[in-house]
Amino acid sequence: MLAVVEVKRRTSLLAALETVTFDQRERLRRAGANLAARWPGLSGAAVRLDLLALAPGQLPRHIPDACKGE
Repeated sequence: MLAVVEVKRRTSLLAALETVTFDQRERLRRAGANLAARWPGLSGAAVRLDLLALAPGQLPRHIPDACKGE
């Protein structure tokens, strides 16, 4: 498995998560799939997109497989 991780820092966790659009998620998934196809050790590996949201004074929020179901 290859995990592509998008990290966003904003004034709130919600704002950080909302900045990752559907088009961005699609681009990141495609980039991960292209990378996996080019590396022999990753050939045929599943690609997932994780989101990591950061905001001042708050614990980070990690959302594994953030695009599952899209």
